[in-house]
Amino acid sequence: MSPCFSDAPVWTPGLPLSGHFTRREAWLSALLVGLLLLCAGCGFQLRGSVEVPAEYNPLYVQSASDSLVRLAIKDLLVGSKVRLTEDRSEARLILRILSEQRSSRVAAVDANGKTLAYELHYVVRFDALDASGQQRVPPQTMDLLRNFDNADVEVLGKQLEEEMIYEDFATDAADRILMRLRAVLVPVGGDGGQ
Repeated sequence: MSPCFSDAPVWTPGLPLSGHFTRREAWLSALLVGLLLLCAGCGFQLRGSVEVPAEYNPLYVQSASDSLVRLAIKDLLVGSKVRLTEDRSEARLILRILSEQRSSRVAAVDANGKTLAYELHYVVRFDALDASGQQRVPPQTMDLLRNFDNADVEVLGKQLEEEMIYEDFATDAADRILMRLRAVLVPVGGDGGQ
């Protein structure tokens, strides 16, 4: 082992001599501190840090009762400062999920005409209004696409996999919607945090 990484105790300034840090622990601590400073300096933020300006809080999500995007938005906002409300009259911002559509088409077939792959689409339309009904985010459409291989497995397994893909689509759509809200909604009289 190199002398730089020996397990001999090393005194660290600011710690009592009985601290007994090894050289390896000292290097790992320094590396960890360096990585944390690097992440903080580049603007890195953990997921779930999507915020809307205070004047648009609380948020009401208007959608069909079985909307996967609505559920995904609620999940993504857990732990954020964005407060959701179930009362539209209390909301300062209304996010409307105008439509969610699923579709699929054959993407590849073999020489015998057997389907090898499908192309799955998930189309979401949304907009956002403030409390007075003024449009804050114009109607936008997102078309998410993924290929789905038609492997020789049980039909039930294929259906479950397809459902999981659509749930992933909904989470991806919710994440993109929240990013667009953050980009479009800047504080009144503010510069958007720049």
